[in-house]
Amino acid sequence: MPVDLPETPHLLLNPPTMAPASGYSNAVVCAPGRLVFLGGQTNLDAQGARPGETLTEQMDVALANVVEALAAAGGAPQHLVWMQIFVTDAAAYRSSTRELGAIYRRHLGKHYPAMALFEISGLYYPESQVELMCIAVVPEQA
Repeated sequence: MPVDLPETPHLLLNPPTMAPASGYSNAVVCAPGRLVFLGGQTNLDAQGARPGETLTEQMDVALANVVEALAAAGGAPQHLVWMQIFVTDAAAYRSSTRELGAIYRRHLGKHYPAMALFEISGLYYPESQVELMCIAVVPEQA
């Protein structure tokens, strides 16, 4: 079930003069706040294990790590403004988009920051198939 998030304070832009955006935003205008840069998040869990044999299982762990790291900085998923997704097999990503979409929405709701997907030859840990790099802008507390 998708997480129910408050509305983002940022302006997500998808101009009608561009191809429709699906699962991402073409541009994000950030509201005032603190920049939060999240280190690359993979399928590394709190015990130091790397659970997940498949890309979808690993994405589930990586997205949970994004939410956890962001919460430690006082942020929430709706504060994400930028995400880069690095995968070792883009074809596997494309063939799993329905399942990956459900996993994404479970962690980040229907909030879609500016995003890009990159296929790379490998990650630092050879058993990892996905790594997420994110930037958030967390509004200052009133």
